[in-house]
Amino acid sequence: MVVDQSRSAAELDHVFGALADATRRDILARVMNADASVSELAARYDMSFAAVQKHVAVLARARLVTKQKDGRLQRVTGNPDAVRRANRLLAQFE
Repeated sequence: MVVDQSRSAAELDHVFGALADATRRDILARVMNADASVSELAARYDMSFAAVQKHVAVLARARLVTKQKDGRLQRVTGNPDAVRRANRLLAQFE
Protein backbone atom coordinates (compact mmCIF):
# COMPACT_ATOMS: atom_id res chain seq x y z
CA MET A 1 0.00 0.00 0.00
CA VAL A 2 1.41 3.39 -1.00
CA VAL A 3 0.60 6.35 1.21
CA ASP A 4 0.27 9.76 -0.46
CA GLN A 5 2.69 12.08 1.36
CA SER A 6 1.85 15.16 -0.67
CA ARG A 7 1.58 18.49 1.04
CA SER A 8 -2.22 18.36 1.04
CA ALA A 9 -2.15 14.88 2.60
CA ALA A 10 0.14 16.15 5.35
CA GLU A 11 -2.21 19.07 5.97
CA LEU A 12 -5.11 16.67 6.30
CA ASP A 13 -3.11 14.62 8.80
CA HIS A 14 -2.81 17.79 10.91
CA VAL A 15 -6.53 18.46 10.56
CA PHE A 16 -7.60 14.99 11.61
CA GLY A 17 -5.00 14.90 14.37
CA ALA A 18 -6.40 18.17 15.73
CA LEU A 19 -9.95 16.87 15.51
CA ALA A 20 -9.06 13.65 17.36
CA ASP A 21 -9.42 15.45 20.71
CA ALA A 22 -12.90 16.19 22.14
CA THR A 23 -11.83 19.49 23.72
CA ARG A 24 -10.42 20.75 20.43
CA ARG A 25 -13.61 19.73 18.60
CA ASP A 26 -15.63 21.66 21.18
CA ILE A 27 -13.39 24.73 20.87
CA LEU A 28 -13.73 24.57 17.09
CA ALA A 29 -17.53 24.30 17.32
CA ARG A 30 -17.64 27.35 19.59
CA VAL A 31 -15.47 29.57 17.38
CA MET A 32 -17.21 28.50 14.18
CA ASN A 33 -20.34 30.18 15.58
CA ALA A 34 -18.63 33.28 16.99
CA ASP A 35 -15.04 34.29 17.58
CA ALA A 36 -13.77 34.24 21.15
CA SER A 37 -10.66 35.20 23.04
CA VAL A 38 -8.46 32.46 24.45
CA SER A 39 -9.43 33.75 27.92
CA GLU A 40 -13.13 33.38 27.12
CA LEU A 41 -12.53 29.85 25.89
CA ALA A 42 -10.43 28.94 28.93
CA ALA A 43 -13.24 30.02 31.27
CA ARG A 44 -15.42 27.23 29.83
CA TYR A 45 -13.09 24.34 30.60
CA ASP A 46 -11.84 22.72 33.77
CA MET A 47 -8.20 23.11 32.78
CA SER A 48 -5.53 25.77 32.89
CA PHE A 49 -5.36 28.73 30.56
CA ALA A 50 -2.07 27.30 29.22
CA ALA A 51 -3.73 23.98 28.38
CA VAL A 52 -6.50 25.72 26.42
CA GLN A 53 -3.87 27.86 24.71
CA LYS A 54 -2.07 24.67 23.60
CA HIS A 55 -5.32 23.23 22.23
CA VAL A 56 -5.88 26.44 20.26
CA ALA A 57 -2.29 26.25 18.94
CA VAL A 58 -2.92 22.73 17.63
CA LEU A 59 -6.08 23.94 15.88
CA ALA A 60 -4.18 26.91 14.43
CA ARG A 61 -1.36 24.67 13.11
CA ALA A 62 -4.03 22.62 11.37
CA ARG A 63 -5.47 25.89 10.00
CA LEU A 64 -8.86 25.09 11.51
CA VAL A 65 -8.75 28.39 13.39
CA THR A 66 -6.91 31.67 13.09
CA LYS A 67 -5.62 33.79 15.95
CA GLN A 68 -5.50 37.55 15.76
CA LYS A 69 -4.23 40.03 18.32
CA ASP A 70 -6.86 42.42 19.65
CA GLY A 71 -5.02 44.59 22.13
CA ARG A 72 -3.90 42.24 24.90
CA LEU A 73 -6.30 39.51 23.80
CA GLN A 74 -5.93 36.90 21.13
CA ARG A 75 -9.18 36.41 19.20
CA VAL A 76 -9.79 32.93 17.82
CA THR A 77 -11.92 32.50 14.69
CA GLY A 78 -12.97 29.29 12.96
CA ASN A 79 -11.85 28.60 9.38
CA PRO A 80 -14.79 27.12 7.46
CA ASP A 81 -12.61 26.40 4.40
CA ALA A 82 -10.47 23.92 6.35
CA VAL A 83 -13.57 22.20 7.69
CA ARG A 84 -14.99 21.95 4.16
CA ARG A 85 -11.75 20.36 2.91
CA ALA A 86 -11.90 17.73 5.64
CA ASN A 87 -15.56 17.15 4.91
CA ARG A 88 -14.87 16.60 1.20
CA LEU A 89 -12.19 14.05 2.03
CA LEU A 90 -14.52 12.16 4.35
CA ALA A 91 -17.23 12.16 1.67
CA GLN A 92 -14.87 10.19 -0.59
CA PHE A 93 -15.06 7.30 1.87
CA GLU A 94 -18.85 6.96 1.64
